[in-house]
Amino acid sequence: MKALAKTTAGPGLELTDVPEPEPGPTEIKLRVLRTGICGTDLHIDSWDAWAEKTVTAPRVLGHEFAGEVVEIGSAVTKVKVGDLVSGEGHLVCGTCRNCRAGRRHLCANTIGIGVHVDGAFAEYAVLPESNAWVHTHPVDPDVAAIFDPFGNAVHTALSFPVLGEDVLVTGAGPIGLMAAAVAKHAGARNVAVTDISPDRLDLARKIGVDLAVDVSETSLPEVYGELGMCEGFDVGMEMSGQPSALREMIANMTHGGRVAMLGLPSEEFAIDWSAVVLKMITLKGIYGREMFETWYAMSVLLQGGLDIAPVITHRYHCTEFAEAFATARGGKCGKVILDWTGTEN
Repeated sequence: MKALAKTTAGPGLELTDVPEPEPGPTEIKLRVLRTGICGTDLHIDSWDAWAEKTVTAPRVLGHEFAGEVVEIGSAVTKVKVGDLVSGEGHLVCGTCRNCRAGRRHLCANTIGIGVHVDGAFAEYAVLPESNAWVHTHPVDPDVAAIFDPFGNAVHTALSFPVLGEDVLVTGAGPIGLMAAAVAKHAGARNVAVTDISPDRLDLARKIGVDLAVDVSETSLPEVYGELGMCEGFDVGMEMSGQPSALREMIANMTHGGRVAMLGLPSEEFAIDWSAVVLKMITLKGIYGREMFETWYAMSVLLQGGLDIAPVITHRYHCTEFAEAFATARGGKCGKVILDWTGTEN
């Protein structure tokens, strides 16, 4: 079958032929329909320092995906052939303290599909039945393919109550935009998004945020009046990983404000800890999705009318992967989707 893989240690990817996987007793096999390109995939493509120490070549990439179940293992009991499935990309050990307590998202031994084991940038993929989310209501395959990053957004956005609150989202990438949309859908009074990319700020306006702020031109205190605020934001969602963004967020939180951090900094940096203490700010790190409460919330939000489709701005056939990766890397986009159907032509 065709698969997009890191065939050797070094920059670049190759659409190549690899053996078609077969499911084990507790696994399912998918005919992959759509995949999403993630920042992690860009790191592996460029073979930066993180990728070099984390990924072993050869490796099939891809951890954002949706597909149709075509085969099930002998011990599979819930998932059926023909189901439309999205995949949870984190594989947990099942035996550590947190796994045994039902807190699988906190597993200390987590490994990643498409990073540590072969992923779903391929015509077919296998995954444990326990990592499959079966869609029981109609959902577009493009949207189903981005349930993994959508889950990051939902996990972040619902970490603290947002009903009636003023919410600040720093970083208008796809996950930040989805988090902003979730917060607005969940009843936030105001949702403000900051970035320095005009394209992504325009996209933020299209998904319905109350204010999209170019922080290279406007400081956050300047928008308080426009939002009817006087003391600062109640809830912050830091999605960019930029030191300046977190510093600005802390400076503009109200006393008792709560901050959920998903953005991953590339290096250590200083923040004003005295402000955190004196303003009694709560900082919470977010990684992945709660399994599977977040997944349930995602499906319910979509059934309740939340529309995240505008976040998907570009679609390519898998044979156009080079152009797709260049688009994702260029930053003038939302989510980029690869279509894996029709590869036999």
